[in-house]
Amino acid sequence: QVQLVESGGGLVQAGGSLRLTCEASGHNFGRNALGWFRQAPGQERDFVAAIMWNGGITAYTESVKGRFTVSTDAATNTMYLEMTSLKPEDTGVYYCVAGLTLRDVRRSSDVVWGQGTQVTVSA
Repeated sequence: QVQLVESGGGLVQAGGSLRLTCEASGHNFGRNALGWFRQAPGQERDFVAAIMWNGGITAYTESVKGRFTVSTDAATNTMYLEMTSLKPEDTGVYYCVAGLTLRDVRRSSDVVWGQGTQVTVSA
């Protein structure tokens, strides 16, 4: 079973940037699609971005297009989420996930979750 560990969260002012990291270990059993979700206080987890391990296909939720960039480094089994022009509404716990397909990742269907990392954007 693949294990996922997120890092890189923190407190940043609006307009600032952060880079989140998700390190994968263990056998992935064909889980070649990765993604990021976020959960604001009192709300459900929402899809943010997804990517295939080979980096060939990406997907983003509309609100982060042009501001966030998801990427992978297959050599180190690491996925990144580069976040720029951050807004207070980007605040939440960010989770890394691994699934069989991009569709599964977007729907959080049969995915493995990391433990999450907190991102707080102050106004």
